[in-house]
Amino acid sequence: MPSLSTPPSYVPGHGLLADKGVVVTAAAGTGIGSAVARRALDEGARVLISDLHERRLGETAERLADETGTRPATAVCNVTVEDDIAGLFTAATDALGGVDVLVNNAGLGGTTPIVDMTDEQWSVVLDVTLTGTFRVTRAALRHMRDRGEGGVIVNNGSVLGWRAQAGQAHYAAAKAGVMALTRCSAVEAAELGVRVNAVAPSLAMHPFLAKVTSDELLSELTEREVSGRAAEPWEVANVVVFLASPYSSFMTGEVVAVSSQHP
Repeated sequence: MPSLSTPPSYVPGHGLLADKGVVVTAAAGTGIGSAVARRALDEGARVLISDLHERRLGETAERLADETGTRPATAVCNVTVEDDIAGLFTAATDALGGVDVLVNNAGLGGTTPIVDMTDEQWSVVLDVTLTGTFRVTRAALRHMRDRGEGGVIVNNGSVLGWRAQAGQAHYAAAKAGVMALTRCSAVEAAELGVRVNAVAPSLAMHPFLAKVTSDELLSELTEREVSGRAAEPWEVANVVVFLASPYSSFMTGEVVAVSSQHP
């Protein structure tokens, strides 16, 4: 009998994003961002990945080329710097012909109790995770408005936008803000023919997360999942691609949990 505790096989592409220009922020490494980029390539998209870390970005592009046979375009971008964001959309226009889908994946976390948290620790997480998402969304909506061809934005939220976890006040507040931004921007973007949705993953395991999270906390978070395991990053990416594709054409302003957590 199949078990939810065993990750399934990777699902092959079905052309869900054929000939679409897709931009994924913070896609260097092996986490959700790079998994979304691979999924988009497998679904026939033209893809540009961005990140703050130039070396890791190039390494990720080469790995994706090996895995998919297509090398994504790249652009170094710090989502806290307005000039970088403008450069991102210029690079995407040059490389892809325009942006049909934006995936806002950039975020920054950390674990600090409120009583020990400094203003700087609070502000940097909010600036990257929430305000960065706002900045790139604003640029995307202007780009999509001027192109006049509609589009889709998918934001990466978190179940912590709904649920409490000690030491995560800054990150949870930022992700709750991303969810609110998703809903409000969806209302405004509708007249432009742009849909805006978000995913809210619980636990998606990848090497960087394992590096910055204690074994004790990872064990505790895994125990909350009725599946008995963390998600594979590509399982989150599958839902991102669904929201980016015509299969979700009637959905906007929604936040979809990618989770098997029990209450």
